[in-house]
Amino acid sequence: MSFNPRDYSNSENVATCKAYKRLPEPEIVEIAIRYANINPSGERGIIMVHGWPSLWSSWSNQIEEFKNDFHLIVPDLRGFGHSTHSGDPRSSGNMGDMVADLVCVLEHAKVAKAICMGHDWGSQICYEAARMRPDIFTAVIGAVVPYIPTAGPFVPVRQLVSAFPRLTYQLYFDSKLDAAVAELDKDIRRTIRATLRTVDSPPPDAYLRSADSFLDAWSHVDEIPPVPFFSPEEEDYFVERYRFQGFKYSTNMFHALSRQNRHASWELAHKQGNFTIPVPALVVHPLHDPVADWNVAAKLLKTADFVPNLTTKFLEGAHWVHIENPVEFNGIVREWLRNLDEKDSSSKQERDSRMTDEL
Repeated sequence: MSFNPRDYSNSENVATCKAYKRLPEPEIVEIAIRYANINPSGERGIIMVHGWPSLWSSWSNQIEEFKNDFHLIVPDLRGFGHSTHSGDPRSSGNMGDMVADLVCVLEHAKVAKAICMGHDWGSQICYEAARMRPDIFTAVIGAVVPYIPTAGPFVPVRQLVSAFPRLTYQLYFDSKLDAAVAELDKDIRRTIRATLRTVDSPPPDAYLRSADSFLDAWSHVDEIPPVPFFSPEEEDYFVERYRFQGFKYSTNMFHALSRQNRHASWELAHKQGNFTIPVPALVVHPLHDPVADWNVAAKLLKTADFVPNLTTKFLEGAHWVHIENPVEFNGIVREWLRNLDEKDSSSKQERDSRMTDEL
């Protein structure tokens, strides 16, 4: 039976969170973060953090897999769906802001500690959450994207596109925001279909390589095929939720990769000086992501040097690997969680044994 996000309407909650609006004048405002609150009686929590362009419902397969075993907290991030934004996508929505939103949502859901599971940009938010607040985020799971440490100097995206040419579209979002938003909003279904593809139904080779357009690579296709891993109901839901406020405020993630927000994110972490993720971490890299070879990126970034308790797995699939290959992805996550439980149990027994010996 296919997943229908509307079946979870009774699980929808709204957290009112404080947020910084930095332009034109700094002020603190309130934003509303909507989230699905599933199995709140579960003893342990997992907060699932989507990327771009995505929504909470992209975790459908993981929700179905883990909903009976965990308390699941699954938000639409600020500026996505019906979650509001402070109104300043270029400078409000850096990593510190996004982590604060997650903390706010967990507080509203009455969850003291949680595992953070992210995809795409959501992975980086989870890594930063675990780095900044390991007292709350006790473990981290990243789908696709590795941890990007900030120990070195600030690196603009423009310096990365020669090695990773399919990051070029982010220059478009940064330098021509109004034009990019108009293009994305013109036909939301086409935008969604263009982006959510699979190994068997890939985008054109030129896709994401332009600094002047997001969709021109699809111009030879009159109607882009439906999203391969969505039911008609799921695709309709995505389109409906994006129509509510368009794509503008979701682009804070790309300004987190460009000038204002990205530099602010780097500066925050750099000044804090704690570049290491101290909690257990799992990253699942797809083998066929057209955006980048993330395993190569992780080696260039020396990610493993900053994540001492890191497990890396590889899986057939493209950028949306947790939806494209859900059974295998969920199996990897379950095994890793089971190993964590065994280690925790063993550590507890050792502590109890030492205490007994001391007595």
